[in-house]
Amino acid sequence: MCSHIFNERNRSFSGREVIMINTDAEGIVVDRPNRFLCIVNITKPVTMESEMVHVHDPGRLEDILYPGNRVLLKRAAEGKRKTKWDLIAGDIMGEWVLVNSSWHRKISEWVIQNKIIPFLNGIDTVIPEKKFGDSRLDFLLMEKEKSIWVEVKGCTLARGSVALFPDAPTIRGRRHLEELIKARNEGHEAVVLILVFRQEAESFSANKVIDPDFALTFSKAIDAGVKVFPLCFSYEENTIHFRSLLPVFQKS
Repeated sequence: MCSHIFNERNRSFSGREVIMINTDAEGIVVDRPNRFLCIVNITKPVTMESEMVHVHDPGRLEDILYPGNRVLLKRAAEGKRKTKWDLIAGDIMGEWVLVNSSWHRKISEWVIQNKIIPFLNGIDTVIPEKKFGDSRLDFLLMEKEKSIWVEVKGCTLARGSVALFPDAPTIRGRRHLEELIKARNEGHEAVVLILVFRQEAESFSANKVIDPDFALTFSKAIDAGVKVFPLCFSYEENTIHFRSLLPVFQKS
């Protein structure tokens, strides 16, 4: 049995600019020796071979960071680093997909501040990186006497029109869901913001194939009253654009 769960009315805000993320170079992936490092041959604006690039995303990214695929890079700030470049985006079917999780905070803050989700419209206090239980969750939002615990996840994988998270087993992600369930049981509100960077996505689902434990906990979280809001974004001309709020698709 399949069902679509709409936590809010699906509304389209296609084309709304969120933030600019400028890049300095384009290149071709040569290898990914570990999850935090990619070897890239830079092709634009100049040619540079075998540059080490920092990957700020712990996922597998197998359909993005494979040899021969195009990527966008940003020159790293001066400092004590082994790499001079940061990976920003990769090419999927001619579209750029953001693969740098260091921007998730700013994007999610934009969502909250611009009242994209009606459920969060009455917020008057935003506290980032607040500890709850044994985890540090991304936000604690306050609305008069109500507290809302928020965790943010970035999604770069899609199969057909379905965005999927995670793209690699995540014990940490499952633990965050368990903390949100605990928050609900203690009388708080709890929210998961899924930042989907695959603009072909029309719905979102937990990735049962990659991480069945996460998918099971995801279903338990929904049953406990944790609200899930998948938001679809595109990355065009150095700018993140908000496209739409997606439904959650569950198989039962």
